[in-house]
Amino acid sequence: MDKERKVYTSFHDIPPREYMYFPKGTLDMGKPGKFSRIEITHLLISMFVLTIAFSFSLTKNNLLNGFANLEHLSLGIAMSFLGIITAFFFHELSHKFMAQKYGLWSEFRMYPTGLMLAFLLSIFTGFVFAAPGAVMFRGDSRDFETGKIAVVGPLANIVIACIMFQLYIFVFFETQTIGQIVGFICFINVFLAAFNLLPLGPLDGAKVIRWNATVWTVLFSVSIAITVYFLHFSPLATF
Repeated sequence: MDKERKVYTSFHDIPPREYMYFPKGTLDMGKPGKFSRIEITHLLISMFVLTIAFSFSLTKNNLLNGFANLEHLSLGIAMSFLGIITAFFFHELSHKFMAQKYGLWSEFRMYPTGLMLAFLLSIFTGFVFAAPGAVMFRGDSRDFETGKIAVVGPLANIVIACIMFQLYIFVFFETQTIGQIVGFICFINVFLAAFNLLPLGPLDGAKVIRWNATVWTVLFSVSIAITVYFLHFSPLATF
């Protein structure tokens, strides 16, 4: 009897069975760079919803304050889109491509409830709690493979954050609009990395620790250090 397949997620468990199936015609999704139409659709929907949600949050436009800053919404959308592309998109694709490198079926699946919650919270309160979905992968992966699949998502965020951090500090620190955009891209990437590296339940951190505690310690320390800087010392301009 064939051994039952295991199912893993890169961010959180998505209970509904419909997010776990193999779409028709995607049995070769273990090949590097392969995408299905349903995966592309889920990615685009997630990116659109997250961009809108963060744009309302960044510009402090919400029902509680009567959408008082609508004139800044276009800049907020631009910032949010760049942040989502560099943070969310690259994070998830890093998981996907590493899983495919090991020959595993791997696709992103959105989490409609999480996306709706993020959108409604941003509209009504200006606060964003985003659980947009996860990269699903199937196959009997070994611990070191699972660890490497988990680590590349936060690692991509940290690399982007470090590049943006240097640009922010040494190039655009005193340039309000561009500095604000660069700073936001840095912050959202490093914050996502730090959150996902928490050694809790289904988060990436727990899988990375099981594979290599030293790698986890280095990456988590870097992400926390940059996050603390932005939370306490960064003079990021506000709208």
